[in-house]
Amino acid sequence: MSKIKIAIFGGSGYGGSELLRILLAHPNAEIVFVTANEHAGKTVTSVHKNLRGFTDLAFQKAPEDLSDIGDVDVAFFALPHGQALHLIPRLPGKVKAIDLSGDFRIDDAEIFKKYYALEHAGDIQSKFVYGLTETNREAIKTAKYIANPGCFATASLLAVAPMVKSGLLTGQIVVDAKTGSSGSGIKPAANTHHPQRMTSFYAYKPFSHQHVPEIQQHLAQVGNFDQKLVFMTHSLPVARGIFASCYFETSVELTNEDLANLYQHFYEDSFFVRMVEGSPDINWVKTTNFCDISVHSSGRNVVVFSAIDNLVKGAAGQAVQNMNLMFGLDETTGLKLVGTNP
Repeated sequence: MSKIKIAIFGGSGYGGSELLRILLAHPNAEIVFVTANEHAGKTVTSVHKNLRGFTDLAFQKAPEDLSDIGDVDVAFFALPHGQALHLIPRLPGKVKAIDLSGDFRIDDAEIFKKYYALEHAGDIQSKFVYGLTETNREAIKTAKYIANPGCFATASLLAVAPMVKSGLLTGQIVVDAKTGSSGSGIKPAANTHHPQRMTSFYAYKPFSHQHVPEIQQHLAQVGNFDQKLVFMTHSLPVARGIFASCYFETSVELTNEDLANLYQHFYEDSFFVRMVEGSPDINWVKTTNFCDISVHSSGRNVVVFSAIDNLVKGAAGQAVQNMNLMFGLDETTGLKLVGTNP
C-alpha cells in the first residue's frame, strides 16, 4: 500500500516528540506536516535532538485554512486541552483525526464542562470513537475520528475492564495510580517540575481528576458497570511511567489461576498486553507500547497491578496503534519497540 500521509499538530511537546519518534520509523507512514507555533521555522531536530539523522522536517505554524496542510490522510493532535476542539472541525473532509487531548473523550456535555471547563464542539462530538484499542478494536477500524484515551485511563481500564466484563464484581472499585513527571507536559509548573518532585511523593486531585468520568463512561460500555469508582492519583519521582493498583471484591472466591485464565482469555488477541508474575515494573515498559498486568486473589478480594509508559501506550503509541487499525494495517506495525534493561 502507499504510505499514509500524516500531519502532526503540536510536535514540540512530549506527546508530539513520541509521535515523531515512532512515526519516523513506521514502514507505512510519511510525516508531511508538523506544527509547533513557538518553534515555527526551526528544524525538528534542533528541538528534538534524539531525532537527528531521521528527518529534515521543520516546524510550521498551524494555518488559518487547514486545507493548506497539503495532501494528508490523517492528522494527529498532541495539543493542550481545548485546542483540537476548534481545529478538527476545520479539517478537509477526507482527513481522519486522532486527538490525544481530552477534548472528545466525554460524551456528556455537562460532565465535560464540569471537568474541563470547556464546551463541546457540537455535532462532531458524536462522530468520535473512544480509542482504547484492546476493548474497542472493531469500532476503531471503521472510525474517522478517534478520541485517544488519557494515560491514567489507559492503565486503569486495561486493569479493570476484564473484571467488569466478568460480571463478578460486588462493592466498590478502588484505583490507586501513580505517574511520572512527564505526564505534566513539557512546560514546568509548581509541583510538576521534576526538580521539585524528584525526591518527593504526593497525591493530587482527590475525587476530581478529569479521567474519572472517562473511565466510568467506558466501563459502562464494556459491561454491566454499576459499582462506585474510587480513583486516586499520585506523583512519582520518576520521569515516565504509570503504575496502577486496582482493588476489587468479587461475588465468588477466585484463585490466582482463575484470575489469570480470565485475563488471558480477555487479552488473547492483544499483543501489547503482557501477563506477568509478581508485580509489573515501569522499567520493563518504558519507551514501549506494552501494558504489563499481574493478578492476585485472596478469597473474594482481588488486586490487579498494571504498568505502562504514559507517553507511549498512554499517548503516542496507542494513537499509532489506532491509526494502524483505521488504515487496515496490523495494529503492531511500527510499534514493536523493545524496552531497555536497565
